[in-house]
Amino acid sequence: MTRFITLMHDKPLVFLHLVAALAALLLGLTILTRRKGTFSHRTLGWAWVTLMAAAALSSVFIRDYRIPNIAGYTPIHLLTLTVAVLLPLAIWWIRRGNVSGHRRMMTGLYIGGCVVAGLFALAPARLLGRAAASLFV
Repeated sequence: MTRFITLMHDKPLVFLHLVAALAALLLGLTILTRRKGTFSHRTLGWAWVTLMAAAALSSVFIRDYRIPNIAGYTPIHLLTLTVAVLLPLAIWWIRRGNVSGHRRMMTGLYIGGCVVAGLFALAPARLLGRAAASLFV
């Protein structure tokens, strides 16, 4: 736990990214398991979109020069680009009445942008992976 407090103090942008990503992971699961099209679905959906946008935007400024990278951007940053493009597209689709496209896009963003990205972020060579490992040592 001390590692996360140190992270908050020393790297507030990384901490903000972590909080937004974890909140999006939990909220997204809630949204995916609830009834669609309701007022609460739309309200929680906009909160999720905001969290995903915050996580993606903050990740643009987080760089890692210790693993294979281009100017500090690692392969996981491709997910940042993916979220930046597909999140507005999913919103556009639902506003145009394309419910199935919206559903597929949002589900894919949740799986790719939250679950897969989270697993990559927890790799032992990455900052969060080392922080998580320290909890068990």
